[in-house]
Amino acid sequence: MKKVIALLLVLCMLLVCLAGCSIQSKRVSYNLSKEADNFNITRRLVVINARTDKPVLEVIGNLSVLKDGGDLDIIIEVAPGQYKKHFVNLNEWTIYAVEDISGSGVSPYHYEINFLPEMLVPIEFTSSY
Repeated sequence: MKKVIALLLVLCMLLVCLAGCSIQSKRVSYNLSKEADNFNITRRLVVINARTDKPVLEVIGNLSVLKDGGDLDIIIEVAPGQYKKHFVNLNEWTIYAVEDISGSGVSPYHYEINFLPEMLVPIEFTSSY
C-alpha cells in the first residue's frame, strides 16, 4: 500500500512540474504580447503576395497589430503620445508575418513603411480640356 501511495505522489509531482512549464510559456507569451501592444517592442510586419511569394508591404516600428476580420489594424507609436493607424486588407492571396526585432539599437520611435514599387500597377493620369 505504501508503494502505491508513493507512486501516486510521484505521478502527481510529475504532473505539477509539467503543468508548470505550460503555465510559464503561456505567461511569457502573454507578457510579450502585452509589451508589444504597449509599444515597448520593435516589430517588423510583412505582407506577402502568396501567389508570387513577393513582399507587398513592410512596416517596422513600435507597433500593435490587431486582426479584425479580413483586415489588419496597425497602430504605430511615432513619438511619445503620438500614434498613427493604418489598415491592410487581407484576401485569399495575401498572408502576413510579424517578427519581434527589439534590441536592434534603433530609436524607440523608429517608423518605416516600404511600399515595394514592383508590386504596384502603374497608373497614368491624363486630362482633356
